Amino acid sequence: MSRKGENIYKRKDGRWEGRFIKQRTKNNKAIYGYVYGKTYSAVKEKLTKAKSTYIFGTNYSDKRTMNMNFQDITDLWLANKRNLIKSSTFNRYKNLLNNNILPFIGKKFISDISTAELQDYIHFLSTSGRIDSKGGLSAKTISDIICIIKSVLNYSESLGYNHCCALRYIGFRTEKKEMRVLNRSEQQRLTEYLISDIDNTKAGILLSLYTGIRIGELCALKAKDFDFFNKKLNIRQTLQRIQKGQCDDNKTYISITEPKSTASVREIPLPDFICKIFSAMKLRINEFVLSGTLVPIEPRTMENRYNRIMKNLGITGATFHTLRHTFATRSIEVGFDIKSLSEILGHSSVNITLNRYVHSSFELKTENMKKLEVLL
Repeated sequence: MSRKGENIYKRKDGRWEGRFIKQRTKNNKAIYGYVYGKTYSAVKEKLTKAKSTYIFGTNYSDKRTMNMNFQDITDLWLANKRNLIKSSTFNRYKNLLNNNILPFIGKKFISDISTAELQDYIHFLSTSGRIDSKGGLSAKTISDIICIIKSVLNYSESLGYNHCCALRYIGFRTEKKEMRVLNRSEQQRLTEYLISDIDNTKAGILLSLYTGIRIGELCALKAKDFDFFNKKLNIRQTLQRIQKGQCDDNKTYISITEPKSTASVREIPLPDFICKIFSAMKLRINEFVLSGTLVPIEPRTMENRYNRIMKNLGITGATFHTLRHTFATRSIEVGFDIKSLSEILGHSSVNITLNRYVHSSFELKTENMKKLEVLL
């Protein structure tokens, strides 16, 4: 039996066999090639090389005699992306392709996909969504789908297969969603509640509120990441639960890797009260901060604990990521320069900080308006 999503089979003689499409006829009939090996991994490697060989045309003198459908190109695009992006991103690409994109245009030849057809598809996603779903998809999901389609079509061009789509006209208009930020009263109530009966979980929430670190970075923190002498925190890793490949029995696994970008590997100066709280925990060097053990706490578990605390305080509509937005907004209010704030948040540019994470509170707007009184 083949592994799902791959034409790789285990033969009765114990060997593994991989099948790939060398060419398609004008009637969309596939002409297959085969590779063999002693192990699944060996065949998978041979299969990737064989696909590339035929796509790049070393076995055919004239590519114009060949045609490839969108799914054929996608297989190569994914193989090319695998070593360039994080596992979580790769799995998201694969899921979006399998659930949303390939059922719609997977069997179509690259040369037959039109701009109008893609525009109709995007409209379908915004109103009906997945092929088998009842509602439209989120703006973020639709934007990701559009990016994947454009990337695959551009990749097909690099392989010599031209399309007739005007990619610059393929898009989706989204309304900017105002991110929730705790007002000063809510932040004070939350801070007082966390400090009044501190534990590892509450200390972690407090740390995110006053440093802006992401929940995955918080869950990956160990005692050794704190430098109490220099009053700083080293962010080196992030923790995620990642979906495994479709051929694995266990669906997910915990991954602790470097953060999402090089800018996210950073040093954050710590306020004195944060240093006192965490130094009092007396954690061993390799113990995780949130659990106090060698076993980490997952982001979903941490979110559930956070949500219970916010419910007890009667603060609604605030996700864990709200803490990051709140930190950025308060920092601007007290006079942080944008460059410093951008580096503390781990952004690659100050534009991301300004456009996405900095929100002017009503209190600050009121204070600024009062400054106009000097004109009277």
